Amino acid sequence: MNMSKPTNLETKLQQYASPVDMLRHSTVGGIQFPIKSEYSNWRDEQEAWQHSVILFDQSFHMKDVYVEGPDVKRLISDVAVNSMANFGANKAKQIVACNYDGRVIGDAILFGLSDEKYSVVGRPSVPNWVEFNARTGNYDVKVTVDEWAIYNKGQRLLYRYQIQGPNALELIKSVHEGPFPDIKFFHLGELKIAGHKVRALGHNMSRMGGLELHGPLAEGKAVLDAILAAGPKFGLVQGGSRSYATVSPESGWIPSPMPAIYAGEKMKPYREWLPAEGFEATASLGGSFSSPNIEDYYQTPWDLGYGRHVKFDHDFIGRAALEKIADQPHRRKVWLRWNNDDVLKVYASQLRPGDRYKYMEMPNAYYSLLPFDKVMVNGRMVGLSTYTIYTANVRGWFSLAMVDDNLADGAEVSVVWGEENGGSPRPIVERHVQTEIRATVSDNRLNLP
Repeated sequence: MNMSKPTNLETKLQQYASPVDMLRHSTVGGIQFPIKSEYSNWRDEQEAWQHSVILFDQSFHMKDVYVEGPDVKRLISDVAVNSMANFGANKAKQIVACNYDGRVIGDAILFGLSDEKYSVVGRPSVPNWVEFNARTGNYDVKVTVDEWAIYNKGQRLLYRYQIQGPNALELIKSVHEGPFPDIKFFHLGELKIAGHKVRALGHNMSRMGGLELHGPLAEGKAVLDAILAAGPKFGLVQGGSRSYATVSPESGWIPSPMPAIYAGEKMKPYREWLPAEGFEATASLGGSFSSPNIEDYYQTPWDLGYGRHVKFDHDFIGRAALEKIADQPHRRKVWLRWNNDDVLKVYASQLRPGDRYKYMEMPNAYYSLLPFDKVMVNGRMVGLSTYTIYTANVRGWFSLAMVDDNLADGAEVSVVWGEENGGSPRPIVERHVQTEIRATVSDNRLNLP
């Protein structure tokens, strides 16, 4: 293969046999959140979002793209499957973007900062897609990019604190100066903490309410200090990267679907626009599911539990393809509760000579940015498992999965754990043998409160 220095994602792909080959060779592991790994210990931190209150500093690991101008609503409406009919200032929503074939590029949070200024926040897949369309399409908008910390050569624009748990609102009320506003779910309101204006998003995490607070980065320390000073009365715990990596699967959110951008002529201009060392070009693929065809790793909105977001009240990229499959059977998103004895078998193999199974790092065992493991019933593949974790709230191992819709709640399946042929071109993956781990399908968030 030609290993001259690539200039963009498209030229990098040309150096490999296929997109799958490129992603399988990436040396990147799971995402590294740029905060302390633990403030106390990850078990107590996990329990805090269910039983008291936790604060996560989200100021550094997401990309923010600000789009401002008279065409901002038309732009977002063109790239998102969601309806924008009632969206505007002081509102927020989870948006889902697809390619021209109706396969998901990713999801992100959209903030209506004013009627003509929005921000798109999340892992880079959707912010990048929005930025590309804003810069190359016929839109009267201005774009400002605030890169996530791994690529940021300057300083972030905002702080962002996630405060969640049964005591979250009482804690925030205790530090807010003035009457406390009624901030509805996925709406924005304004607070005042430590003398500074703070924008607050009504947000839930793992079924627990709270707020996400943001403001200029220079004011972040004063706001944080005020919250931490009031925190002991409410059982506040700061969360580190180890516990933070487990929030999403417990909440039921798949953080990184496979971005559906690596194939197809219509997506080629985008691949030529994307950098050769960006998120999409360096993302790693892992797990027991193995196909040479990158499109076998793509998902529809229904696979990811986003079918309710698809609204055919507007034209958007991928609409025609989604209309054709809207009434067809789809996979659905579920939790898989892993069998304790089979998990113990994996750990026991680390303590004896001979073959060992793929190590499961606690509390999250996903060792690539894009993990895909086969879900089987009687030797037949019935879905894909992704993002395997342990939490002290569940007191067990589980994963999120996309399975055939005819699998009932409580059905018994097995997850194939470990790489095909017991190895990987990625040096962070040790030699091992595959095994099957029994699991139970759960539609009810693992029976959490």
